[in-house]
Amino acid sequence: MVANAFSAMTPGPTRAFGRFELRSLLGKSAGSMVWLALDTRAGSEAMLTMPREAPPDAAALARWNDRTRHAARLDHPNLARVVEIGLHDHWPFVAVDRGTRSTLEEWRAAHPNPTPADVAGWLNDALQGLAYAHEAGAWHGDPQLHQLLIDERGNVCVMGLGVADFEPPPDTLRSAGSRGIAMDPARLRDQRIAAERDLLACGVLLHHLLAGEAPLGIADTARVIERMAPIGREMLRMPWSTPLPVPEALRAIANRATSWQERLRYRSARTLLGALTGWLAAESDDNGGPIALLLDRLHIVGHLPALPGLGARVARVVSLEGQRTDEIAGQILPDMALSFELLRTLNTAQVQGTQVAGNGTVLTLRRVVALIGVNGVRKAANALRAWPGPLGDEAAAQLKKSMERVRLAGHVAQALRPPGYDPEVVYLIAVMQNLGRLMVRYHFADEAEQIAQLMQPPASPQEAVLGAPEPAGMTEEAAGFAVLGVDVASFGFAVARQWGLGDDVLHMIRRLPTDAPVRKPDGDPELLRILASAANETVDVVTLLPPKRVAVALERLAERYARVLRVSARTLHDALQEGREALRKASAPPARKHMVAEPTEPAELAE
Repeated sequence: MVANAFSAMTPGPTRAFGRFELRSLLGKSAGSMVWLALDTRAGSEAMLTMPREAPPDAAALARWNDRTRHAARLDHPNLARVVEIGLHDHWPFVAVDRGTRSTLEEWRAAHPNPTPADVAGWLNDALQGLAYAHEAGAWHGDPQLHQLLIDERGNVCVMGLGVADFEPPPDTLRSAGSRGIAMDPARLRDQRIAAERDLLACGVLLHHLLAGEAPLGIADTARVIERMAPIGREMLRMPWSTPLPVPEALRAIANRATSWQERLRYRSARTLLGALTGWLAAESDDNGGPIALLLDRLHIVGHLPALPGLGARVARVVSLEGQRTDEIAGQILPDMALSFELLRTLNTAQVQGTQVAGNGTVLTLRRVVALIGVNGVRKAANALRAWPGPLGDEAAAQLKKSMERVRLAGHVAQALRPPGYDPEVVYLIAVMQNLGRLMVRYHFADEAEQIAQLMQPPASPQEAVLGAPEPAGMTEEAAGFAVLGVDVASFGFAVARQWGLGDDVLHMIRRLPTDAPVRKPDGDPELLRILASAANETVDVVTLLPPKRVAVALERLAERYARVLRVSARTLHDALQEGREALRKASAPPARKHMVAEPTEPAELAE
């Protein structure tokens, strides 16, 4: 059995500790140590976790007892069950059964170079237990490899909650005795500080396990944390040379967990857990994870909610029956939800097979209207959720702002298009390059806000560290990986595939990587992709960067696209102005005879 094998690997003289015989030291850090012991009363092996230093007085011992007994009452499959909390010769300890389990440190000694998926799975298990403990008002204080137990099936649980001598400042602690932990504001603050330290330690462990070596050459997570910025001056980043290749998404998660910018780090075990869970699901391709959840939610709340005034827009469409289809399409295009619903209707496999077989992807609303008529438009409108769907006020405001930015990108793309290219196709491709952003904003509103915050540069230079690069926000790709475990764009591709869009469209709605050179296009689809990417990058520059950096960023953007699109910074600026004017006109109130509701336009896009 596993436990016996490890016991045989670490023989040594025994030492009496009350009724236990200490057989070997399984691990130690500045805060705790774990001993393999024989319980002479039960005749079985146990693991004893102790603080490295005994509590100096009765008050400290009472606090230690409060912490560990409160933690021992927690029942969770990823928390090791405590069999005894005791004291011998003034030294407190917590005992758990050894069974067939080993510490993760022992496991790694026998099984070097675990796969990234194994590592993510172990941390996933540990975070499940720690999240439960944190939410119950407990903390660990010293997460280490020797505090994580793994069984023969690879399942991990955490032991030693509250044992280490780490604790928030003593003057804010309140002894709760048998009544449990007092929930005063100071105590809640202390719990948060301790939980964040646990989380940072988990990030160090993730780095250690993926890199295959102790970070900074130090195995003790607490000592590593002391040397990390902003406490120390060290920056902990995943090395590019690792025993096994580390996928980019997992690398982004690990780097965020130990970022030298505190604002970028995970704030709770649940957020890091969510990122790892999302990555594991995407990696295993087992129809789980955030993308599968999104596809399920499409059936419940739809892709996007219709903007206010949908009834008036449909009435205007009906009034134009018999008119030119481009006029009817012009009434639909400003409503992104209705436009998407019509494209979805015409491009699902079922409809393609029965109505437009052999015609390929339908990518203009003119074609949609010609095929289904105004009654089909009315039916599609009736299938939409009313604004704002399940979102609260703040999330709805952010979604509307995102939708207006996307529409602006569509108009900018139209302004930049070369002669001869269909303006509606250009608009829709630019819009659909943001499909992932929009899906995340609507279906994962909290996560979308986290991603947006991670992309922002710091408001002040206070986070600067000697020798560190200028603080900057994450890229959208890295932020998506760090929050959801999946790239934001992947949500858009998943939805587009479900809608039945062809490979050529899937290619065009994939933005150019911002760090790759723009090459001469080999056909119209590639040129349309480049054109839409340029428009979206232009809008990102003016909406995401601080104003003082916009001019330089537009110059660099123009240089990037100059050879293919023949643009300059002045061209981009003019296209922005033209796009804003087009957006203003599209958002203007309709003629009085048709007016039911007057849509408004965000001020920052109208300027």
